[in-house]
Amino acid sequence: MTAVPSTAGCRPGCGACCIAPSISSPIPGMPHGKPAGVRCVQLDADNLCRLFGDPRRPAVCERFAFDVELCGEHRDQALMRIGELEAIT
Repeated sequence: MTAVPSTAGCRPGCGACCIAPSISSPIPGMPHGKPAGVRCVQLDADNLCRLFGDPRRPAVCERFAFDVELCGEHRDQALMRIGELEAIT
């Protein structure tokens, strides 16, 4: 079963955008950002961001939104596609 994106735009429980890309901005608990392929410390056990709606959430994370072309039909596709994009940029 494919999870449907929420009204906020994200696929509930996906978390691919919190794992696949590198983030150079400081994140609470990761003051130097995070490398590509590393799980953000703010991603909880349900693959939801603990900083959603929090002013400490990096701007780059605020701007990242669900896009079917990038995120695909399921989490594994999102991890692969975002990872590939990260590798070529």
